[in-house]
Amino acid sequence: MNSKGASDLDIGVFIGVLIGEGHFGGDGRQPHITLRMHTRHETLFRWIVEHFGGKLYGPYHHGGRHYYQWMARGAYLRDELVPLLTERLGAELDEHTFRRFVDMKDRYAIE
Repeated sequence: MNSKGASDLDIGVFIGVLIGEGHFGGDGRQPHITLRMHTRHETLFRWIVEHFGGKLYGPYHHGGRHYYQWMARGAYLRDELVPLLTERLGAELDEHTFRRFVDMKDRYAIE
């Protein structure tokens, strides 16, 4: 399933996770959105991949930490996630996350 088939509840859960744990940035050449959380959240990560795509990495175990990392970048980020978040994520929901999202779009010239 892709984000176009996701329910309003699915989208709300996903955006809530991004507000709480997401990072909006890039590597200097291309933008990305990442989530990094403890391995105990594996089920949530698998649900995100199933409903919203992206790529899951891990599990990683080092320095006493155990985590997965999910990433969205490239055409998938530009064509699917940015339009979804532009439509649904506003400053009235969470100004800090909204500003980080807008800054990423500006830095990488994403509409």
